[in-house]
Amino acid sequence: MPINPEAVGTKSEPTRRTWSSKDVLIYALGVGAGAADPLDELQFTTENTNDTPLRALPTMAVVLGPMGGSFGAIGSFNPAMLVHGEQGITMHQEIPVEGELEAVSEITAIYDKGKGAVIVSESTATLVSTGAPLFSTRMSAYIRGEGGFGGDRGPSGTPNQAPERDPDHSVTVQTRTDQALIYRLSGDRNPLHSDPSFAAMGGFDRPILHGLCTYGFTGRVLLHVLCGGDPSRFKGLDARFSSPVMPGEALKVNAWLDGDGSAVFQTCGQDGRVVIDAGRVSYST
Repeated sequence: MPINPEAVGTKSEPTRRTWSSKDVLIYALGVGAGAADPLDELQFTTENTNDTPLRALPTMAVVLGPMGGSFGAIGSFNPAMLVHGEQGITMHQEIPVEGELEAVSEITAIYDKGKGAVIVSESTATLVSTGAPLFSTRMSAYIRGEGGFGGDRGPSGTPNQAPERDPDHSVTVQTRTDQALIYRLSGDRNPLHSDPSFAAMGGFDRPILHGLCTYGFTGRVLLHVLCGGDPSRFKGLDARFSSPVMPGEALKVNAWLDGDGSAVFQTCGQDGRVVIDAGRVSYST
């Protein structure tokens, strides 16, 4: 069965997810918190202090929320041909260090790009204890070889372009050679990030880093330079993945302030190539 464009509007059944302080700590380590870098992150890596209570990183939303729960309606495809294209989060409140959420995902768009199809999915998570919205997530996936069905091509161009001037903030952080092995403990067990033989089938000489791990590293940097490390001030993060990252690479995050409570950003690999593009972060000042 090919891609079904009539799947737009399909919603998943409500799913629930619980998490604890252990999950918060594992996610923080998975995106580099606590490593030897220029960021002070005791509040994300230990609960054993009265002066600095444990808090969750905002980008943990990407592992707590449903990933493709409504994808079963779009038809059959080869998962090896799927590439994570874009990711966004909107924070409605700070993520508590333990709790239970309920979430529903929806296919909101299917675009025909000729050589492939773009699937856009959105979800909203609420806290079970209060019924209040916790966060919303957005993601797009490009599936190679599934285009040509005559659908809308969708938007084109590159939003959130970096201005032609030096960034207002520039911070370099270091990933570990085993970073993907740590990050996968938060739930993404795709062998592309752990199995050399599987990575070779994808054309890589070794396992690559999860795009959402790079996203988490980027979010950490922006949280510190724009929000003073306070998760309650972090409101949203939108990004486009443009190049794979190898575990052990240094990542340089550049941010350009763009009005009150907003900034455009890029993340570059250690050779200078852009690995996350078209980025925008929002925050309270």
